[in-house]
Amino acid sequence: MATGKKTNAEKSKPKKKKRKFSTGRALMFSFVAAVVALICALGVYIFIIINGDKILKENIDKLDMDEASQVYDVNGAEAAVLYRENREIVLAEDIPLKLQQAFIATEDKRFGEHSGIDFLGIGRALVKDVIARSAAEGGSTITQQLAKNLFLSSNKTFFRKATEMSIAVALENNFTKEEILTKYLNRIFFGNRAYGVKAAAKKYFGVSDLKKLELWQMATLAAMPKAPSTYNPISNPEKSKERRTVVLKLMEDQKYITADERAKAEAVEYVAPKESGSKDYIAFLDYVISEASDLYGLSEDELLRNGYKIYTTMDMNAQKIMEQTFANDKFFQKDGPEQKMQGAMAIVNNKDGGLVGIVGGRDYVLRGLNRATVMQQPGSSIKPILVYAPALESGKYTPYSMLEDNESNYNGYTPRNYDGVYRGQVNMFEAVRKSINAPAVWLLNEIKVTTGMKFAENMGIPLDPVKDRNLAISLGGMTKGATPVQMAAAYSAFANNGYLNTTHSIVKILNDKGAEVATFKQERKSPVMSAKTAYYMTLLMQAVVEPGGTGTAAKFERPVAGKTGSTQNVIKGLEKYNRDLWFTGYTPEWSAAVWLGFDKPDAKHYVTMSSGAPAVIFKEVMQKSLAKRPMTQFTKPDGVADPVAPPKGVGELKAEYVKESQGVVLSWTAVGEGTSYQIFRKEDKDKDFAAEPILSTTAIEIKDISVKPGVTYQYAVASVNPNNAATGGKSNAVTVAVPMDNGAVTGPNGQGQGQGQGQGQGQGQGQGQGQGQGQGQGQGQGQGQGQGQGQGQGQGQGQGQGQGQGQGQGQGQGQGQGQGQTSGGVKPGTGTGTTPGTVTPGQGNGTTAPGTGGQPGTTPGTTSPGGATSGTGTSGTGNPAAGTGSGGGAGTGAGSPVPTSPSSTTGAAGAVDPAAKTGSGTR
Repeated sequence: MATGKKTNAEKSKPKKKKRKFSTGRALMFSFVAAVVALICALGVYIFIIINGDKILKENIDKLDMDEASQVYDVNGAEAAVLYRENREIVLAEDIPLKLQQAFIATEDKRFGEHSGIDFLGIGRALVKDVIARSAAEGGSTITQQLAKNLFLSSNKTFFRKATEMSIAVALENNFTKEEILTKYLNRIFFGNRAYGVKAAAKKYFGVSDLKKLELWQMATLAAMPKAPSTYNPISNPEKSKERRTVVLKLMEDQKYITADERAKAEAVEYVAPKESGSKDYIAFLDYVISEASDLYGLSEDELLRNGYKIYTTMDMNAQKIMEQTFANDKFFQKDGPEQKMQGAMAIVNNKDGGLVGIVGGRDYVLRGLNRATVMQQPGSSIKPILVYAPALESGKYTPYSMLEDNESNYNGYTPRNYDGVYRGQVNMFEAVRKSINAPAVWLLNEIKVTTGMKFAENMGIPLDPVKDRNLAISLGGMTKGATPVQMAAAYSAFANNGYLNTTHSIVKILNDKGAEVATFKQERKSPVMSAKTAYYMTLLMQAVVEPGGTGTAAKFERPVAGKTGSTQNVIKGLEKYNRDLWFTGYTPEWSAAVWLGFDKPDAKHYVTMSSGAPAVIFKEVMQKSLAKRPMTQFTKPDGVADPVAPPKGVGELKAEYVKESQGVVLSWTAVGEGTSYQIFRKEDKDKDFAAEPILSTTAIEIKDISVKPGVTYQYAVASVNPNNAATGGKSNAVTVAVPMDNGAVTGPNGQGQGQGQGQGQGQGQGQGQGQGQGQGQGQGQGQGQGQGQGQGQGQGQGQGQGQGQGQGQGQGQGQGQGQGQTSGGVKPGTGTGTTPGTVTPGQGNGTTAPGTGGQPGTTPGTTSPGGATSGTGTSGTGNPAAGTGSGGGAGTGAGSPVPTSPSSTTGAAGAVDPAAKTGSGTR
């Protein structure tokens, strides 16, 4: 039977023994594990090396970091930097040892010992990451930081960390420690847009030479890479100082500095350097960038990345003063409801065409609208370029030439003077000084529009060959206009003896290796005008800034010349205001143009300021900018004579009608010995005096016997320098009314001695209306020796009663031939002739037949007067209708011709008769 007890056999069965873990097995296991780990580590290391080398080769160009370009002024002083990242590359030998040690002590104290990866540092970082349960600690070496900054993002992941390590190893294999540290210091970010240690030193301390940095400054820089926004001294001076203390302690611990050095460096208080504002010089820099692209093919991106050294023509002092002036609201009118009044200015060096300074607007922004290069209507400031300079260059005019100042119509174009006053004539000096419009338009019309256009284009002012071909351009009415830069450059030719230089802002450009990549070369072209014209234009425009001129606000304690300009507002109801204001002027050193106005003028935005406002800005800028420069003078070119001033203008002109001689006697006061005079006359119906005088004489009294009964005349006299034909302008105008007179006209006597034969003929005609009888008479007297023969016909008069009126006029001519001598003046030869007869109105109806009488006859060779005969016309009858009548009579006598040109001799008052003012004879 079965039982629950075990059998003896079962009890005697032996138990299994447990195996013991031997030491040998453990050693073997450890060895194998170590070998496997070593193989894996080796594989990982090989992978890291291979991967790092691959990444480095693929991105080797990233080691060439962007570098800011430096801009230097005309004196070689650094003015600004151009950059996308504000970085300046520094060489290893320019980095002081203490600065290197400051970064090594702070960022990677085992930098000189590891091969790119500091495993102790990594271990420490891993522990901290486990504790923080995130990738909180970097543990990167300087080489790893360089790898990360150059090739990777800033994300803290284990994969990115591995890649960073692989690149770090590759960097160590390809570059020396010195090269790696130098690249690192050139690459890292220091806050406030400063990349690299040199840019940071300039930004925070104003130090461009790293070897001049003090210990406390080095420690401050080394403190920033951990957190640039937090530890930079401008943004957080206190935290920066605390972090500086940490750096200094680390440097002391690692035996780089002593305790005493540390204490002194810790105690220094930071004071930010004075630096240029972000808007300083930006209009000039924009001009430089555009010029580099246009002239030398260097793009803006190249300038911002490649570390060029750009040497310019800018005068930093002048540029600052310009910007400060345009930032001062007192120089501008109150802002409009939607726009601020704008302005622009450009200054050019007269001698070389270099751009001294430029302002693009009152609130100019980087790469914004540069108004100094925007075309505006220049107003009267274009007159010197388009009108006066080309007129002087023609050789037909001088600064004293008389110009017409009348309200005229040029095929529908009727320019007006701003003050509504027309002076008849003004000289060029006065026309420019007071900016009178009418003379400018008249003069351009005289020299021809195409002449003015060609001259302006040679001076750099662009014109439309079709749309601008009109007289309106003389007052600045151009299709597009001109820019302040163009106007300043054009005026510089006046100060430079007629030579126009090419305006430029760049002198030369060097690359980061110091090699020259661009150089400006001024081409010496032919002058755009003669030195004489340039000098005379300077004299004209110097008068503009003197008392009485339109540009007096521009005058200061240096020689100044210039011209104002304005364009009228064309908006209905606002015509008394302006759209643009200009002043363009120059000293012997610089030329400048100032424009004021609105970007978009309209009914709410127009100029209400005085036309002298731009001249005030010109003075403010130029006076301060040139204050420390030696004063120079405008100089007269060699071989150029000063313009000869015209004689003094005639004063006290008097005129009187003399009934006995039926002529007008003019007299005036002499203005100087050798001066001649031009007599101008116009009738009441004439608007202006004729351009040509009726007589030129050296006398100071003349008689006009060619006047007509019943006509009112106006006279003026101008003095003339016979050496250069310069005129002194017309005298005061006098008015004389010639009365109606039906008496006979008797010719004046001619006196003298002569021998020979003289012959004279006279003819006259007259018409009358009415019933009655017509009578005609002719009278003349003559004296002479020899034989003479004369024939003459008189003029008839018709008289009658009835309805209707008629007037008749008679004319006579006298000619004499012979030989004789006179003393004290020019006298006519003897002969016969007739003098004018007059016809009084007839009244009534009918006709009259010509009267006849007088036969040709001879006179003996004695000095006795010739007799005059008369003829009587027959009576005429008729009905109440218009009729005509004429009469004729013959007589003999001597005429008195008057010379038509000035004579070197003097004599009694001459008589003027346009129909009989020539004669011949021997003096």
